[in-house]
Formats: sequence, structure tokens, C-alpha cells
Amino acid sequence: MIAEHIAIEAIDVLLVDVPAIRPHRLSVATMNCQTLVLVCVRCSDGVVGMGEGTTIGGLAYGEESPESIKVNIETYFAPLLKGMNAARPGAVMAKLRGLYQGNRFAKCAVETALFDAQAQRMGVPLSELFGGRITDTVEVAWTLASGDTGRDIDEAEDMLARRRHRVFKLKIGSRAVKDDVAHVVAIKHALGDRGEVRVDVNQAWTESDAIWAAKRFSDAGVGLIEQPIAAASHAGIKRLTELALVPIMADEALRWPADASALARERCADVFAVKIAQSGGLLGAASVAAIAQAADIDLYGGTMLEGAIGTIASAHLFSTFGELKWGTELFGPLLLTEDILTEPLRYENFALYLPHGPGLGVTLDWDRIDRMRRNRTRGASIAMN
Repeated sequence: MIAEHIAIEAIDVLLVDVPAIRPHRLSVATMNCQTLVLVCVRCSDGVVGMGEGTTIGGLAYGEESPESIKVNIETYFAPLLKGMNAARPGAVMAKLRGLYQGNRFAKCAVETALFDAQAQRMGVPLSELFGGRITDTVEVAWTLASGDTGRDIDEAEDMLARRRHRVFKLKIGSRAVKDDVAHVVAIKHALGDRGEVRVDVNQAWTESDAIWAAKRFSDAGVGLIEQPIAAASHAGIKRLTELALVPIMADEALRWPADASALARERCADVFAVKIAQSGGLLGAASVAAIAQAADIDLYGGTMLEGAIGTIASAHLFSTFGELKWGTELFGPLLLTEDILTEPLRYENFALYLPHGPGLGVTLDWDRIDRMRRNRTRGASIAMN
């Protein structure tokens, strides 16, 4: 039986600027505000799918920015997509990937919107399109990134008391290595066994820096080191992994599924950070996870500090993984001062709870989004029930 042709009629891209609850300090930038890139795909059957392609720190982190995502989708993707069959998201994305290079975040946003629409059409949660969820909750770590030791300790204590997070990742790499190590060790000592501490260096160190720090982290009980050196240095990551002082997680090195294959073949990490935007979409992220599982490499559900759309899309996919040993980092909406949903995502008992409705299972608050969007002159064009 041939599936009905359901045309893609329109694609809208919105930039929504939302202040952060506090400065979020990375090795490459400090974020005081997050720009959510929301993509709305309207279909001829009346179904509307939503996706998100949000980045971290603009061009300081990667080759795409919120502005480039918007321009490239509107200029290149949209003319190609209009009229294509929305009921065949895999075929649509294959065409898109075949014609246009790179643009992983933009492709992720469009693909998420297409799969959201398709799941709504079928009356099932998005997770059912990727094998079906195994769990209704995913554990969520919290990132401590103020850069102030006392403030970070207080923040972690508050999260533990509220039973919202018990795993803490520290963003380091912007200061001298010895200062970063002292900062991390002090926080771990303050939390003791009540909270797990991990670090993310965002490629800021040399290999010798990482070796020196890893010994001290191991002695202090730090549980994981994420991307300590340059993503291109597969040999260096492999040597750090083989030292076995602290488990090593690959993140920026996993730009495409092909990178996952290369890293797995050489056993260049103990853990893979799976990110839907970094992998070019849900399909790419699922491939990265499959490669890791086949190579007996552990999984971690990563984030690009997306808002509610990218976060819950990631959670739908992560819920289908056979094992998510290192949990997730899907705290993005909690870092923002305002929510874009009529009913916020549910964070309780150290976990994020997945909704059960069709598609992404969430409802956007368009009045609030319209108030925060950068260009408000087209607000009426994205109003939805």
C-alpha cells in the first residue's frame, strides 16, 4: 500500500532569546543568555511538527550559530523541503543530507520537527519511532559552571536537598590547570559520597595537563573526565583512556556517526556523549549509540543546553537505549529564567519524566515565545492552537 502524500507546506524559524539564571562559564565562552532556535514544519494534513537547533556560545563553540541556522534553513533547506512528503521523514532527510554539507544543528532541528509531526500523525510518542522507550525517566546531571568554588558548593547542596540532581559536572578549562584541579577537588570533598562529581574540559588542556590532573582527580574520587584535549587528537584520547586513572568521555570528537566508528575501532574513550544536534539529528545520534553499544562503550545522554523542545526530543531517544550507564545532562530548560511550555517538563527525584502524549508530547506557550523572540513582526504567522 502506497502511503498518502502529505506535503510540507511551510517552515518557520524563530530565534528566542531567554536569559540564564546565572552565568554559565565554559572554557570558550560565558553564557548569560541562551538563544533557542525553534523550527516549525507545517504539513498539508494540518499537523505541525517542532524542532530545535540550539547551540552553545555561538561561534565560540562550533561552526554554527543561531543566526546561521536560521538563514541556512530559510535560504537553502526550506525551498527544497516544500512540497516533499512529510510522511516520509527518512527520505526527506536523506535528500537534505545528500545535497547540503555540514549544518548538523540545522538538520537536527528540521529532522526533529518531521519526526514530531509523523509521531503525532500516528498517535504515538516520538520514542516509539525509534524502537520504543525502555524507561519513562532518565537521570539528569546538573552542571556547575559559575566558576566560584563556594557558590558551586552551595548550588550543589541546594540541588541535593531538593532531590533534583545528585550528579554534578564541573565546567573547567578557562583557568590554570592547578587552579581548576583545586576547584574541583574542593567541591568533591565538600559533597563527599552524597554527590558524584565529573568534569568537562571542552578540549582546553594538553595531554600532559590531562595526565597531571587525572591522577589528582582519581585520588579525590572524581568519576569522569569529558573531552580533556583536542577532539582531533584521537591518539591522545586513546592514551589517556589506556591510563585508566579516570574514565574518559568523548564529546566534541563525535561530530558524525563516522567519528564514533573511528573512535570505537581504536577504543579511544570509555564513554560516548550522545547528542542529537551534534550528530546531525535523531537518526545520527541513534547510530552513534548503536556503534558504542556494539563496541561495549558506555553511553551518556548529552545536551547543547537546548530548551524544552530539544531536551524532550533527546529524552525520547535516550529512553530507547538498552543501557544509559552515565545518565543524561538534560537540564537545559532549568538553566533558563522562563519556560516556553504551557506545562513545564517534570524534573523530580533526580530525573526527567517523559510525557506520554503523541509526538514530543508537549505544548508550547506561544504568547511567551512571541514576547521573547528576536523579530516579533511575524508573531501571527506562528500562532498555533
